[in-house]
Amino acid sequence: MKARLIRHSACMLGSLALATPALAAEHSLHDALSNGQVSGDVRLRYEAVDQDNALKDADALTIRTRLGYTTGSYHGVTGVLEFEDSRTVMGLDDYNNTQGKNTDYSVIADPETTEVDQAYLQYSGGDVTARAGRQVIVYDNQRHVGHVGWRQDRQTFDGVRLTYAPTSLLTLDYAYLNQRNRIFAEAQDLATKDHLLNLGYQTGFGKLSAYAYLLEVDDGTNNGLDTVGLRFAGDYDLESVKLIYAAKYARQEAKSGATEFDADYYSLKAGAGVKGITIALTYEVLGSDDGNYGFATPLATLHAFNGWTDQFLATPAGGLEDISLTVSGALAGGRWAFVYHDFSANESTPAVDDLGDEWGVAYNRGFAEHYTAGIKYARYSAGDSAAGKVDTNKLWLTLGVTF
Repeated sequence: MKARLIRHSACMLGSLALATPALAAEHSLHDALSNGQVSGDVRLRYEAVDQDNALKDADALTIRTRLGYTTGSYHGVTGVLEFEDSRTVMGLDDYNNTQGKNTDYSVIADPETTEVDQAYLQYSGGDVTARAGRQVIVYDNQRHVGHVGWRQDRQTFDGVRLTYAPTSLLTLDYAYLNQRNRIFAEAQDLATKDHLLNLGYQTGFGKLSAYAYLLEVDDGTNNGLDTVGLRFAGDYDLESVKLIYAAKYARQEAKSGATEFDADYYSLKAGAGVKGITIALTYEVLGSDDGNYGFATPLATLHAFNGWTDQFLATPAGGLEDISLTVSGALAGGRWAFVYHDFSANESTPAVDDLGDEWGVAYNRGFAEHYTAGIKYARYSAGDSAAGKVDTNKLWLTLGVTF
C-alpha cells in the first residue's frame, strides 16, 4: 500500500511538472486578456444647415458613443475591439442622413448606425509592427488617407498593415485593404483591392514623405485610381518666431472602363507663429484633365480641406484652386481659429470660373480633464459661375468626453 501510494504521488508530481509550462503560458495569456485597458469616447453634437435652394433647413442632434478594449501584450501580440454607435437625440432629426430619409432637407452626413469600429490583432517586435483586421489608418496630414473623424461614423479599413522602422527617423509603411468602411454606415461600405505605400524620413527641418496609393473598387469593373507623390512639411524656431512651411506634389491616373484621365496636385504653405498667434497662407491646386476630370482624394479627411461647409468633397471636373488664410491662437484656456478660402476653377470656362469664397470661425476648449466643448460656424458664398453651388451656412455645437 505504501509503495503504491509513493508511486501514485510520484506520478502526480511528474504530471504537475510537465503541466507547469503550459499552465504558466495559459496564465500569461489570461493576464494579457484580463489586464487590458477599457476606453470610451462620447460626442454630443448639434448641427444646423441653411442653404439658398429649395431644400429645407436641416437640424440634427446626434450622439456618438465609442467603446473599446485593448488587451495587454502576449509575446508581442495585442488585440483591439471597439464598437461605435451613432443616434439622434430628442427627436431632432430633420435632415437628410444620406440613407434615403428626409431627402427634402439639406444633407448632414451622420446616419444612425451601430457597428464594429475597430477589431484587429497587432504584433510588435524589434523594427516591425504588423496589424491585421479592421483599423484606423492615417498618413501624413490626411490629405489622401485619413479617418474622417469629423463625422460621427468615422472611416476605418479592413486589411493588413506592415510598418518597418529601422531608425527613429525612417519609416516604411505598407497596407493592403479589402474594404473601406466609410462614414455612411455599413450599407455604403466598399469592397476594394487597395495598396497603400508611404515612406517617411524625418530631417532636421521637417518630414519628407514619398507615397503611392493604388486604389481599386472591387465591383467587377475595370477601374483604378493611382496617385504617386512627394510631401515635405515642418517648422523651424527662430528666437521669437516659429516658421511653418509645407510643399506637396502628386500625379494621378484614373481609369474607368476604357476611359483614362491624368491630373496633377500641388500645394504650398507658408506661415509664422508670433506671440501666440499663428498665421498661415496656403495655395492648393487639385488639377484637371482638360476640364473633364478633377483630381480626387476619396480616402481623405476632406472636411479639413477646401472649406468647412464641404462644398468640394468631390473635385469639380475643371479642377479646383483654393487660396486660404488661417489665423489661430489661444484664448481663455482654449483655441480659436479664423479661416478664409477663395475658390476658382483650375481650368476655367465661360460657364465655370469663380467658385465662390468661404469664411469660418471656431473655438474649442477642454475642461475638467476629460471634457471638451466647441462652437464652429462657416459661411460659403457662391461665385458668379459656381457650377451649381449655392450660398450655405453651417453651425456646430459640440460637447465631448473621453475616458
